[in-house]
Amino acid sequence: TARVIRGVKVGPSPKWLVDALESVGQRSINNVVDVTNFVLLELGHPSHVFDLAKLEGRTLIIRPAHKGEKFKALDGRDHTLTPDEMVVADAQRAVSLAGVIGGLETGVTQSTTDVMLEMATWDPVAVRRAARRLDIRTEAGRRFERVVDARDIPAASERAAKLIVELAGGQLLSGVLDEGAPARPRTTIFLRSARCHRLLGIAVPTADMIRLLRSMGIEVSVERHVDEERLKCLIPPHRHDLTREVDLIEEIARLNGLDKVKVAGSLKVNLSENHPPEWAQNEKAAALALRVVTGCGFFETVTFSFVTKAEAELFMPAGLRALKVDEERRKGAPYLRPSIIPSLMTCRRANQDAGAKPPSGPGASGLKLFEVASVFAETDDGPAFARDTRQQRHLALLADSGNDYESRQQALRRLRGVIEHVAHTLAGRKAHLSFEPAPPAFPALDPDASAHIRLNGAPLGYMGMASKAAMRHWGLEVPVAMAEVSMAALVALYPPASNAAPLPEFPAIERDLSLVVDEQTDWARCQEVIRAAAPADLLESMDFVGAYRGKPLEAGKKSLTLRLTFRDPRRTLRNEELDQPMSRVLDAARTALSAQIRGIDIP
Repeated sequence: TARVIRGVKVGPSPKWLVDALESVGQRSINNVVDVTNFVLLELGHPSHVFDLAKLEGRTLIIRPAHKGEKFKALDGRDHTLTPDEMVVADAQRAVSLAGVIGGLETGVTQSTTDVMLEMATWDPVAVRRAARRLDIRTEAGRRFERVVDARDIPAASERAAKLIVELAGGQLLSGVLDEGAPARPRTTIFLRSARCHRLLGIAVPTADMIRLLRSMGIEVSVERHVDEERLKCLIPPHRHDLTREVDLIEEIARLNGLDKVKVAGSLKVNLSENHPPEWAQNEKAAALALRVVTGCGFFETVTFSFVTKAEAELFMPAGLRALKVDEERRKGAPYLRPSIIPSLMTCRRANQDAGAKPPSGPGASGLKLFEVASVFAETDDGPAFARDTRQQRHLALLADSGNDYESRQQALRRLRGVIEHVAHTLAGRKAHLSFEPAPPAFPALDPDASAHIRLNGAPLGYMGMASKAAMRHWGLEVPVAMAEVSMAALVALYPPASNAAPLPEFPAIERDLSLVVDEQTDWARCQEVIRAAAPADLLESMDFVGAYRGKPLEAGKKSLTLRLTFRDPRRTLRNEELDQPMSRVLDAARTALSAQIRGIDIP
């Protein structure tokens, strides 16, 4: 709605208005703007006044913002808008961010003589989204986020216009511009007196019910329905929370006095405190694992346990089949998920549809999601249906990747690093992890990038890149890496084992070694060969430094750089003493790994 007032005189507000605003922590601006703030607090309806002379074309247009459109707000900040944000515009530009904040260029000043009073209501989701993205918090925005009813606008707008004329003078032009859907009818709720008595446990006379409801602005009439008395309640527009009979019963209980409801002196509850001692330890370990994953930059999701048949089949290992729930509300997705990854893929697609940008540039990681939840399946025993069901608790990880080879490697290394971090945090030195390339266990994994994960030799889970079939099913625009491991296996190793030892008395010597090997040669094999050739009594550690692919290396080759740390616990080690052991290490690498040594065999 819009009303026009001509000939106003902008100036200070009267003392009563200044005191009223200051009593709730607001400062006085001028008599015209102060009226809009006063009516907002009085009736719950935000409004905005424009300097009519500054509106190009003397018009207001409600439209989505143009992509990249600039807007200078009343707070003095410049903002760049997006098409999912609504604006009030004149013939040339946005003059207000709808429901959030007005524009500085058309604001009321001391020189203003003609104003346009705009009062409307806006979609709460759109207002909340714009306010959060632009970091603008206003009293008006808070009201719109909680729904402002359009049916009260005419009266509130008239109240504001009359106050402006009263305090600033001028002439209110006849008529009002009114655009929007027709007003919805008032909500009608029928309240049964007997139902109120049963729920509250006390008898509230019908006359008292009527009195209490009318005190809230509810129009009440009594009628007979079948064999019982009921109250026909017409709800005022501003009470959006009153939609059911039980809502009115709650209001009656509150207004009648909750102290009138009898409270029992005691309540008998049988508690069993004989919990297994490992319960508390398992909860502590699980919480620690979550802290580790979130500390690595992953966002936790909480998703439904149901998936479609196609999604279940993409993640179903051989020998198992999905559990179907025969329930009317689950017709679209009736299968209990055999893996958490389908839910994470659905969440990733929702973020993509909402405009989440794919990773770009060196080192960009994109979106990273995780969830800890139960997965379900049953043994596929054909028609026997013995229902050998399985329920396990898993930790699932999903991370964006780029389309190039190096980006895929980074995404997989990122997941491997998180899993190793969790395992070593929960188990310490008791955790020995291995990642073994293997054919995919189900169709959702890329045949060229999948691995089994083992913990102390026992199966722990899997990791790999999403297959083309999975990417097509979810419509994802960027590749994703996935991993899923057993939480029970990780938690069972808690608490971590620690080895306390005195600090070394003698310095160490480090030697870096760059091996050019075939692309298929994995890090675990390199470790095995180097450790076997190096002197066990002097080799303190062997660490992965980095991998390189590209020129001048041949296609199908990679350079692995590792760092060997040697130390003699009894004396200071000399560099020349390591020349012969290092020669044996180089010979073993050339023989067992078919490696070339960068800096020696090749430049």
